[in-house]
Amino acid sequence: QVQLVESGGGLVQAGGSLRLSCAASQRTFVTYGMGWFRQAPGKEREFVAAITWNGGRTNYADSVKGRFTISRGNAHNTVYLQMNSLRPEDTAVYYCAGSERWRTSATSQNRDYDYWGQGTQVTVSS
Repeated sequence: QVQLVESGGGLVQAGGSLRLSCAASQRTFVTYGMGWFRQAPGKEREFVAAITWNGGRTNYADSVKGRFTISRGNAHNTVYLQMNSLRPEDTAVYYCAGSERWRTSATSQNRDYDYWGQGTQVTVSS
């Protein structure tokens, strides 16, 4: 079973940038669709961004369009989330997820993902 490990979270001022990484433990990662989700205190986990197995299609939540970019480096079994123009409302634990079944659709649905990382905290101060 593939394991996913996020890194790159931290504390940043509003308007700043962070780059999150998610490293997969197995080479089968290159066949998975990948996504990023986030969960703020007291709120449900929500979709942020997704990318198909070959990087040919991406999908973003309206709240992050134009500010966040998802990409993947299959040679390194890693998916990235570049976050620019960060806002206090972006504060959350960010999770990466992998989908075996929906690898061509860049799905935004929690239930479509089979593997989840432990999360990395992102805090944006005002």
